Amino acid sequence: MLGKLKRLARSITPDQATPEDHWASRVLTPEEFSVYIQMDPRDREHGTRVARTLQADHPEADVELIAAAILHDCGKSIRPYSVVERVMVGLVPYRFSKYIQTEGVKVRFSHPELGAEMLTTAGARRNVAELVRLHHHPEANPRAALLYQYDHLE
Repeated sequence: MLGKLKRLARSITPDQATPEDHWASRVLTPEEFSVYIQMDPRDREHGTRVARTLQADHPEADVELIAAAILHDCGKSIRPYSVVERVMVGLVPYRFSKYIQTEGVKVRFSHPELGAEMLTTAGARRNVAELVRLHHHPEANPRAALLYQYDHLE
């Protein structure tokens, strides 16, 4: 929970975000980078932080898993959030978001599927799109489970 509060505090304004865009451009394919660069800078920063931490702890992690970690929240980029909405949506636990019918919460709940769809349409690697789709419900996929774990450390 403390990690979520820290992330929330950093997410008040996009001016505070420092995503590692250059590093991301070396990890992602051009098609994936075209989706990444459309993301809010705060979500890009979060994605690169998740990916860097995962990679540091698991140097054997394959490049598709690292790419999915960078992109895992790309589905949120389909609509901008106001500051108040970003804070409120961030406070709603994911498991409850399917019961709240505001547009922002709906996007938060469905962003894994939306992101996978965006990546597929852009021509991203199939496994990257699949890991993004599974990152909140990893089921029996150990790579998606690792992504889920590192996303929630943040």
